Amino acid sequence: MIAGDGNGARKWMTLSSRKVYECNVFSVYERQSQGPDGRTGHFAVMEAKDWAVIVPYVRTEQGASFLMVRQYRHGADAVSLEFPGGVIEPGEEPAHAAARELAEETGWVSERVLHAGTVFPNPAIQDNHFHIYVALDPEPKVDRHLDENEIIDAHLVAADEVRRRMGEGELQHALMVTALHLADRLVASLESQA
Repeated sequence: MIAGDGNGARKWMTLSSRKVYECNVFSVYERQSQGPDGRTGHFAVMEAKDWAVIVPYVRTEQGASFLMVRQYRHGADAVSLEFPGGVIEPGEEPAHAAARELAEETGWVSERVLHAGTVFPNPAIQDNHFHIYVALDPEPKVDRHLDENEIIDAHLVAADEVRRRMGEGELQHALMVTALHLADRLVASLESQA
């Protein structure tokens, strides 16, 4: 350890918790917690459902592509190019949610859906998980079924272009950066085993 006394690796204890806001996407709680050294503080925590995303790898005559969706994002007030994904419904398995989102948003399905990793979107203030899956060789097989307020276009985008532009322009969604990294790591591992 370079600095500290070891308490940084110990959990805080929740002393009280009260809901201060609730909407259809998340709830905000104000928590009073006590640290391992005895100090107390007030913290805002967002409770939200877990999310799932799926990174579809498509082989084309031009080379590897990703099946992606383009949509307006209200928080950023900008159009975003992303991998298909969304909220995991109560009782739904994350892999099923990822495959469902792929079909609903693009009309494509895959026989091979593999788990690439699970992360916390923002552990400083959120309690939910972000589950990342890979879809190998998906194909268009079903009709799209968008949510009431979804306006989404699906596109095949060259994988090299996505990797080159990730973090710029329409590709600034931080969770998509994470999804691409973990998906590429999984696919590289599969290829090295082949």
